[in-house]
Amino acid sequence: MRNKGLLFSLLTALFLLQSCGINSNLMFRTPKGVKEVKDSIPLKPVSEYKISRDDKFTFMLYTNEGERIVNEMAGMNKDAIAKAEIEYVVRPDGTADLPILGATKVSGLTVKECEDTLAKQFEAKNGYNKPFVQVKLTNQRVIVFPGNGSAAKVIPLQNNNTTLMEAIALAGGIADRGKASKVKIMRVVNNVRTMYVVDLSRIEGLEYADMIIQANDYIYIEPKEQVGQETLKIVAPIVSLVSSALVIITVFSTLK
Repeated sequence: MRNKGLLFSLLTALFLLQSCGINSNLMFRTPKGVKEVKDSIPLKPVSEYKISRDDKFTFMLYTNEGERIVNEMAGMNKDAIAKAEIEYVVRPDGTADLPILGATKVSGLTVKECEDTLAKQFEAKNGYNKPFVQVKLTNQRVIVFPGNGSAAKVIPLQNNNTTLMEAIALAGGIADRGKASKVKIMRVVNNVRTMYVVDLSRIEGLEYADMIIQANDYIYIEPKEQVGQETLKIVAPIVSLVSSALVIITVFSTLK
């Protein structure tokens, strides 16, 4: 009898320890006291994206304010040489190693500011006549968690007007386990991580479906908690262990 009581105590302790892992894969739980922004959510980024360390970009340089581009479009320059787009990486110190210019500070600049900066430097350093520069960021992306508790997807941003609904669609839509009523968009605003919460389960949520996504946003569709299923996973092996233990105890009791 004492052995049975000890066994029961051990199994109870084991269950309690394992039960702490129920739905432990759920992420981005909002701590108590932290306010989730649900109203006055900006439909467009409040500021333009600024180039930062580890960003990748390409640039094209033309003279005479881009006259060659117009000539090529009009078919006036059929012998134009094809140009390979080379990716440049922004170093931890905020510079990129560019041809002719060398180490050039680009971190903290918008794409337009970067284009103007490079144009001025090429004109001043190499004497290019009225240089025209086109800069394209090549690693802009958002990370989408579709609501199944795992399998996040990295979605490249092909343009600057990708909406929340488009990003979710590109990730495969909201998973069966996902809560359309609780879609979290996490974004750095003025160096502070801000969490917006959108309800897409009702028609009123369409207002925020057209929210413009910004590079490096996290889109997290909160999964529904599966307490019953998770508990069953824990209970099943314990029940099996209890059954085996009872058989062993019964056998020893019979032998005595």
